[in-house]
Amino acid sequence: MSAALSLPAGDPLLQAITEHGYALVPGAAMTARLALPAAALDDFAASWERLETDGFMADGGRYRRRRIANFAARAGRPGHLRGPHRPHFQAVVHNTLNGGVERWFGPMEDAVAAGAPLQRLLDLGRAVADARSPGTDWFVEVHQFRIEAVAGAPGFPTPEGAHHDGVDYVLIGMIARTNLAGGETLITDDAGGELARFTLLDRLDAAFIEDARVMHGVTPVAPLDPALPSCRDVLVITWKRGLPG
Repeated sequence: MSAALSLPAGDPLLQAITEHGYALVPGAAMTARLALPAAALDDFAASWERLETDGFMADGGRYRRRRIANFAARAGRPGHLRGPHRPHFQAVVHNTLNGGVERWFGPMEDAVAAGAPLQRLLDLGRAVADARSPGTDWFVEVHQFRIEAVAGAPGFPTPEGAHHDGVDYVLIGMIARTNLAGGETLITDDAGGELARFTLLDRLDAAFIEDARVMHGVTPVAPLDPALPSCRDVLVITWKRGLPG
């Protein structure tokens, strides 16, 4: 097993998170960091075609598809050990729409979870988390999301609005936008003051967020051409201190 990835103190990604509580990484820069061939990323993106409908939307919506996986990253040990499939849970204080219940989503496909794109993203995110909090065990959750929209029925990437996830760090990575309008990402303070507004457009355009310091949300999406399919595919990875019992 290779040694754990580490970031120098002057790394611009780490500096931005330390100074502002969030960082933006253009897709080209992220692709260069991951050093992956295009074919590997194409296969990774294709797995979003096989997500399952989210049946836990308290608003009754059927516009979201997803799969999940969880990993343990133990202090002093490189790599990430995939854990048994388990429900996703958020407290109501962090998700006023869907919080307070165990949500059993479909498991991420084994080949996707073990593949180089996800593993290198996990290593990069852990390097950020370890640099900020050395010697920590991390519980990591990975979410594949697809938000669908049709004419007259927008999709809501964050129907709960701007929020904290109740974790330590969040990586949001764009996979694909198909026939899509909207989907601006907002970074705010706890009072709702806007700190940043941007749109993740290209593959692997990414935002890293220190969850306790800032909130994040995404505006609704709609089809550009109402006659064609429309969706927003993203990857979300979270790191939380400590491992579940």
